Order: sequence, then C-alpha cells, then structure tokens
Amino acid sequence: ELADKSLEDVIRITYGDAAKVGIFNNAAQVWNHTFFWNSLKPGGGAPTGDVAARINSAFGSYDEFKSQFKNAAATQFGSGWAWLVLEAGTLKVTKTPNAENPLVHGQVPLLTLDVWEHAYYLDYQNRRPDFIDNFLNQLVNWDFVAKNLAAA
Repeated sequence: ELADKSLEDVIRITYGDAAKVGIFNNAAQVWNHTFFWNSLKPGGGAPTGDVAARINSAFGSYDEFKSQFKNAAATQFGSGWAWLVLEAGTLKVTKTPNAENPLVHGQVPLLTLDVWEHAYYLDYQNRRPDFIDNFLNQLVNWDFVAKNLAAA
C-alpha cells in the first residue's frame, strides 16, 4: 500500500506503527541523510538575507540561534539529529532521536546536523561539540536553508 507514496508520505504513514518500524527507520534515514548532505556546503559562515532576518527575529541574534542549536545537538542523547525547523510560521531549534524527523511532528525542516557517532567519530572521536562548531562555522549551506524557507 506504500508503493506509490512519496518518501515523505511513507515516513508520515509508518511513524509510530510497530508493524512498520523497519520501513519507517529505513525510509526516514534515507530522507534524513539526503537532507543532511544538502545542508552541507564548504565555506559556511553566517546566513544572510531573509534567513538572517528570520533567525534574528526568532532567536534575538544569530549567536543565540547558534547557542540553541549547539545545545540541541550536544544534548541529543545517543544517536539522532539537531534541526532548524519552521513550526506554525516560527523558526525553532529541535532535536530528534534515531530516525525520527520533523516531518512526523508537522514541522518544516530547514537545516539538520547528523549527531550519530558515524558522522563525526573518525575526525572528532568523542568531541561532538567540536564537530558541531565546525558545522556551524564552516559547513552550513544557507542557500539550502533559504530554499527550504521560501518553499514553506
């Protein structure tokens, strides 16, 4: 019954269904990782334009956004994800465990960071905060965030 559904619909339909947990985990992780790869871009830096204005409006400053995002990513126990999402028209930082993502909570994902150990352990060992800093300072694809925000 899922064969003709979009990946996003498969994720939403199977979330929380114990009989379909394998389908959910695989579908959501394909989606999450694809979204993560698109969240990366060499050079990074701070956002500009509408994204910067929306971040400043929602969080008070870019530094406060970074602080909240770092906290979400660093405190996600075990494996999971940190997210910048749009919820009811407002930007928000959140985190999810394992394969879970904002789609299942009615949020629009704008940016994500993979905090599963496989994402950083070879380069950072147990220094997840250093990985998070590098992501925020050097690797965020703000063009991708702007595209997601404009499409929301």
